[in-house]
Amino acid sequence: MADYVNMGANVVAMEKDHHKYAMTCAWCMQCDYEELLLLIGGQSITGHHLSVGDIIGVSALSKAQGDIANHFGDQHSDIVDKFVGQTYHQEGSALLIDGAKVNMVCEVKDITHVKENDEDFLVHVKILSSKVDDKVDFLSRSDMR
Repeated sequence: MADYVNMGANVVAMEKDHHKYAMTCAWCMQCDYEELLLLIGGQSITGHHLSVGDIIGVSALSKAQGDIANHFGDQHSDIVDKFVGQTYHQEGSALLIDGAKVNMVCEVKDITHVKENDEDFLVHVKILSSKVDDKVDFLSRSDMR
């Protein structure tokens, strides 16, 4: 299937119940000035642990971070600690990838289960804080081919 919209790569990550969860999310869009929608696949362990009210990190990766996008999208968080060997920082329960174009601390406002797509999750978050690195460019899905 062709890609009609050029998407970025975002790491969605949090610590919850003393466990780190993280995944790569390509389907992320801004839906208001301080709100995002994330489409998370039903197979995602991270998605299954999200709850309304959780504080999560969303790191919009930089152009040089294609390997990080692949790393966080490769295995499940209940099998491996995806943060071993990675540089990141923590703000409360939000885990943020160092060197990202944008790091956002977000609150989960709503989760809708999309039954037509194997129980995918449409996650609505509010951006509580963000930091932008103007020295780097966004990673694009087309950069990863």
